[in-house]
Amino acid sequence: MSEQHNVVLLTFPDAGAWRPAFDEAQRLPGLRMVAAMERSADGLLEVKDTFTRGAGLTTVGSGALGGLIGLLGGPVGVLLGFAAGAVIGNAAEEHQASEGGAGLILLSPRVPDGGALLALEVRESAPGPADELAARHGASVERIDAHDFTEQVRAAEKRAEQQSADEDTS
Repeated sequence: MSEQHNVVLLTFPDAGAWRPAFDEAQRLPGLRMVAAMERSADGLLEVKDTFTRGAGLTTVGSGALGGLIGLLGGPVGVLLGFAAGAVIGNAAEEHQASEGGAGLILLSPRVPDGGALLALEVRESAPGPADELAARHGASVERIDAHDFTEQVRAAEKRAEQQSADEDTS
């Protein structure tokens, strides 16, 4: 079976039930990111926790590559190369984090009052592991193709930018 790149949503009717599932989700095969959102009974939404597999690797890897290239310039070149590479890598990671935040905003209406939602970005070769995780913790499961979800986020961002531009010209 080929891999599917999905956003898997685990919805919990009880706000306190997400933590054990969050901890287990970090060990799912193909997991790239998981975020937990909780809504109080009075409707207040809060992002409770996030986990990104490999966070920081892009920054460190870019810095190391920059440092290697900087070897051509001597000790100062290594320092400058590492710093420049780290800045570029960090910018890439910040962009990914920004996109993730926009995705959570788009998912926020799906968090039930008094409940919680785990959003997992995962490359799945089979739905079994995430489905079993949900079953063990009493959560319902919904899958969205990651490409489709990215398009939904971009469309929402574009609408928000257009609305902001319209308000600025009013």
